[in-house]
Amino acid sequence: MERRLSAILAADVVGYSRLMGIDESGTLQALNRHRCELVDIRISDYKGRIFKLTGDGILAEFQSVVNAVACAAEIQRSMAARNESVPKDERVEFRIGINLGDVVVENGDIFGDGVNLAARLERIASPGGIAVSASVRDQVGSRLNLGFDFIGEHTLKNIRQPVQVYTVTLTPPSSVKLVAQNRNTCFIAVLPFTNMSGDADQDYFSDGITEDIITDLSKISSLHVVPRNTIFTYKGISVKVKRLAQELGVRYVLEGSVRIFGNRVRISGQLIDTANGDHLWAERYDRDLTDIFAIQDEITHAIVGQLKVRLLPEEKKAIANEPTANVEAYTYYLRGRQLSHTWTKSYLQLARRMFCKAVELDPDYARAYAGIADCDAAIRDWAPDDVPLRGILDMSARALALDPDLPEAHASHGLALHQSGFDDRAAAAFERALALDPNLFEANFHYARFFFMHGNFAESVQYFTRAAEIRPDDYVSPIHLMSAYRSLGRALDTENWARLGLLRAERALNLNPENSGPAHRGALALAHMGDVTRARDWAARAIAIDPDDIVAQYNLACVYSVLGDVEQAIDLLQKLLPNSSVYHIKWFNNDSDLDNIRDDPRFRQLLAAAMTQRERVERTG
Repeated sequence: MERRLSAILAADVVGYSRLMGIDESGTLQALNRHRCELVDIRISDYKGRIFKLTGDGILAEFQSVVNAVACAAEIQRSMAARNESVPKDERVEFRIGINLGDVVVENGDIFGDGVNLAARLERIASPGGIAVSASVRDQVGSRLNLGFDFIGEHTLKNIRQPVQVYTVTLTPPSSVKLVAQNRNTCFIAVLPFTNMSGDADQDYFSDGITEDIITDLSKISSLHVVPRNTIFTYKGISVKVKRLAQELGVRYVLEGSVRIFGNRVRISGQLIDTANGDHLWAERYDRDLTDIFAIQDEITHAIVGQLKVRLLPEEKKAIANEPTANVEAYTYYLRGRQLSHTWTKSYLQLARRMFCKAVELDPDYARAYAGIADCDAAIRDWAPDDVPLRGILDMSARALALDPDLPEAHASHGLALHQSGFDDRAAAAFERALALDPNLFEANFHYARFFFMHGNFAESVQYFTRAAEIRPDDYVSPIHLMSAYRSLGRALDTENWARLGLLRAERALNLNPENSGPAHRGALALAHMGDVTRARDWAARAIAIDPDDIVAQYNLACVYSVLGDVEQAIDLLQKLLPNSSVYHIKWFNNDSDLDNIRDDPRFRQLLAAAMTQRERVERTG
């Protein structure tokens, strides 16, 4: 047990029960959207940590009380902008309370009066408002250019002494004011570049250009760049730049387009100052495709020049460091990365071929080696005998040798170490990856699986949530979150993530009807939601798409277990357990979806026999 001084932020939705009564599905979707696109991201950006979630509430810890208040102010400003066009009785509005006090930390959870007082302050706050204790007001002072109104002493439930309470006066959303608060920082959003090629299959290239520009600009300490996961929620949506800037809390917006025709590429870009609507810079590049890296570099330096940002020597070096000089290898890598996120065997095998082609074209392409290692680690769920662990370790080590500061390499090495049983080293590798890039999907997703495997569901929730935020098309993390929350006994959170997982799985299945992944994971979400008929229909569809998919068989065994169909669950497990890796079998031990059959002697016998056989095979192999 540990004691420490922390700033605690408590938030919940005003009139949540009323909103659920009016439109349950719409309310859940809106709340999940606001959390994924705004709230959780801002908490992370301001170095906070969510340590508890309820159906409509959040508790987060900050080491800096200034960061806690700045985060709350940005959330409430952005929510006000988001609600402008929403009818008043349909708005999702937050109340936020913040306290600075002593807390007790145990097993990743936080307790004590410091937490209780923050929760009581949140109840005092007005819709869209923030209430803070005197200790918070005294520490923040005038640092954030915010006002504090004293609303008297309050006697609060289970708090021994009366508390002096202040409300925070929020100025209207203004990117100019945000920049004024941070005089040395420019706030900028890079909108997804539009694919003008007339072929939706080319989206991976325009998306890759956007992500690389965001990555380069994020290396500059004087720029605050809106993360990829937030900005890609605007992809394909027509938005007014000024309103978008208010929602995101930025002053500058970069937008552009990409068109590939033959061996040439045309990229247009323009930088807009939303304070006055001026176009600070605009350019069109019409060049050979091999010049793509030079174009990205020129765009980055043009923005730096227009915003009069001074680059530090290490920032100049980081921006100049191109992952590859071979544009064909780069194109194969982008395609492989897109395919690898689908997380089914056929797509992973195709992604691996893309990464291997990238390595063939550029033998020093570290990211591509990391991609191969990730694909091989995932494919082991289907074919453990075909993918030796030694090869995965060697591939990820090759990526690290080529680029010791590549977060993707540390994440893939962490996964390889974890699957090989070196968990202490694996945890260190994941931590290093996240230190280098907190917004790396693979690092958050694999670290979450690491904690789930150990039965540490509170920690796994934190990283799966972040993974789900980073990629709005990720349907796998919400399904894992559903199972983790079930293990934690949090029924409402289980249902919320089941709904979001189903929503994303439906979108994925509509885009790729030949992919069994969203079908069997959607079936599991439906089982948790109690929709028996649709769960069975989706399960049948998954088997029809790919009857030999081991991961599908496992998830469908979970579906039947949740539904109470013990015989069907056992029948499936009898087929898949002998073909599962040790890593996959260990997952069974902590998956609450199997709780309904866990005490069945047949299941225990199957599990023990499969583990003994697999360990013997992997020792001799």
